[in-house]
Amino acid sequence: MLDRLLGRASLRERIDELEAENERLQNRYEAESERRADAATARQDAEERVNRLEDRIAQLEGELERVDTDESGLTVRRRDQLRGPRLEGVLDRLTSIRTGPEGALTAGVDDAVPESVRADLEDVLGDRVALAEEAAPCLCCVDDAGLLAVTLEPPITPDIGATWRDRFALEREWFLPTGRHAVALVRTDLFALGVYEDDERVDYRGFESDVKGSHSKGGFSQARFERIRDGQIDEHLERCRDALAAYESGGERADTPLFLVGQRGTVDALVDESGLEPTATAAVDATGDPKPALADAVHSFWTTELRVL
Repeated sequence: MLDRLLGRASLRERIDELEAENERLQNRYEAESERRADAATARQDAEERVNRLEDRIAQLEGELERVDTDESGLTVRRRDQLRGPRLEGVLDRLTSIRTGPEGALTAGVDDAVPESVRADLEDVLGDRVALAEEAAPCLCCVDDAGLLAVTLEPPITPDIGATWRDRFALEREWFLPTGRHAVALVRTDLFALGVYEDDERVDYRGFESDVKGSHSKGGFSQARFERIRDGQIDEHLERCRDALAAYESGGERADTPLFLVGQRGTVDALVDESGLEPTATAAVDATGDPKPALADAVHSFWTTELRVL
């Protein structure tokens, strides 16, 4: 009775209505947030599936190429991954071979093979020149009698064209860690740089950055998540540029080869944005903490694939 007389009853009813409306809007907001989070997760799942399918397509295309090669009778007789003492032994054998004047051809084979290089290879290999092109970029070593024909995919592939000599034109520093050099590993969340004397590491610096991983259900949208992650990656790459600049400004880089390896897109972005001129770059798969990841990257980088044609 008193509430009605004082007008409290209508106010309480209005409060109840507003609380009910507020609860309804809150439920709607939570449902919408859940829907967007589900959509973002579904998008990530779809992207991962697309990546897996693209990998599978690439694998099947490779298998199809091998089938086509098999049907044409062109097959690689042997394929091997070489590093360390085993690689040294193979290089020793190849460099010990002697022929008559201009009897040993060493040719750099790139994706676009110059006609002059292709003509020299075809003179000796015939149709098997296609096997050398499949290995590109590589070095092809073949003698004029056709007794030996191999391709090598070294970490550093020089631009030597087609070179005819009485021995194969191979330099050990294209294949093996020689003298003082540096290897820098770059991922979107990690940097590690080692300075080496031959294959022994004599200096090291590295760090990790806090970069968000895959987006999952949460209180912010996929777009905001991606903006945050892109910003974190930019900050990480800035740290990488500063670390490399400090290495170079310290006088250590003078005449010292620098090999930049890691995730291909990250390596390319770092080179483009920093003005670096590394001796060579390579895509390698190196996971884990900085030091063991660097060790894996160095192992992968200094590996040469041998194909016996």
